[in-house]
Amino acid sequence: MRSVLVIDDGKMIRTQLALTLKQAGWDVIEAEDGLEGIEKALEHKPSAVICDLLMPRCNGFQVCRKLREHSDALPGLKLIVLSGQAYDVDRFNALESGADEYMIKPVDVGRLLKLLETPHGADKAEAPPATVPSEPSRAEVSAEENFVRFWGVRGSIPTPGPNTVHYGGNTSCVELRLAGQLVILDAGSGLRELGDGLMREFPGKSLDLTLLLTHSHWDHIQGFPFFIPAYLPHNRLRIRGFEGACQGLESTFAMQMEATYFPVGLGQMPGNITFDEQDDLEFEIGPLKCRSTFTNHPGVTMTYRLEANGKSVVYAPDHESFTRMRLHSNNAPEDEGRAAEYAAAEDARLKDFIQGADVLITDSQYTEEEYSAKVGWGHSCFEDAVRLAIDSGVKRLYLFHHDPRRSDEDLSRIIGEARELVDAAGSSLMVEAAREGCQVELG
Repeated sequence: MRSVLVIDDGKMIRTQLALTLKQAGWDVIEAEDGLEGIEKALEHKPSAVICDLLMPRCNGFQVCRKLREHSDALPGLKLIVLSGQAYDVDRFNALESGADEYMIKPVDVGRLLKLLETPHGADKAEAPPATVPSEPSRAEVSAEENFVRFWGVRGSIPTPGPNTVHYGGNTSCVELRLAGQLVILDAGSGLRELGDGLMREFPGKSLDLTLLLTHSHWDHIQGFPFFIPAYLPHNRLRIRGFEGACQGLESTFAMQMEATYFPVGLGQMPGNITFDEQDDLEFEIGPLKCRSTFTNHPGVTMTYRLEANGKSVVYAPDHESFTRMRLHSNNAPEDEGRAAEYAAAEDARLKDFIQGADVLITDSQYTEEEYSAKVGWGHSCFEDAVRLAIDSGVKRLYLFHHDPRRSDEDLSRIIGEARELVDAAGSSLMVEAAREGCQVELG
């Protein structure tokens, strides 16, 4: 006689299932939790297992994974997961864990018996072709719209609260519209509000977006799971960046959306999402000329320069002055002279990269006074950002990546000090602190 193992910590449900299955000609084995179920499956080698999702001592996902690890001992095993939770994500995760099917309680007995008769791995009947809705018209970004808009300006971690309402508490996310292109710079928590804004601005339209990622630290990607345009199948989102120390871009984005952390997986997002691991430091986004360079920050971190129609924007959100770091670091080479020469050359390289930009958005997380306790953390002093902008002939500087402990009052004071540095240098540089909602026209 064919045997089926029923694993459920609810005695009433287990008893009812066992009675129904016996009447249908099955030999029934029972277990009251996941761990006992795994042991009995390996001992009795049933042809099918019906397993509850939420159980003590090993949930249904774990049971599926463990039993599939023993496929040699349990060839052809049919696995059906039952649950009172009608969430699509739970069904998806059960199938990913090795289940053949996921059924919602109360169980449709006729369907359950039919599923038990279907061998594990048998081809399912093809569903009739779905009606494909016509694609909405494409959103056109006007070539006359040339601006930068800030959606997230904070560093390290979002900082909501009464002390950050003016400059904002979302992490790094900047929108650039130039030469008819809509480019997103980083995907911090500010990306959520950007997505909502795009939905309001282009209702029912198809969006064609490019996301440039400087690096994959959490404060630069954490907004992505909440980016509504990525859930709409008629939109196209291209994510571009350089592979980090451990994972490629797609793996990194998928990892933060695993079931342990988020209820929707990357593979379940219906938007047309592609990942482009960059190799070359120069590339194009339509008519936009894009250049990139490596900056001084833990891991692989980029700065981008985007140009079109005689306008240029440099985005350098995470960078620590080479010279200042080497002067303060205990890990500098023994030959201090050569170390200083090397650091100066690296700072000069970045200055050349930034030279003459209309807008520079750059790391200014600390003050010189704070820096001595932050050496090697990968961030700059606002004083260094001002000097870099002056030396590079930049027209407008936006201090960025504000420290999470920095209040609105603190930032306003820093802006005053930054402007004093500009006046003392006799420069015409315009300095502001990046502020959520601020739109900078490129004219």
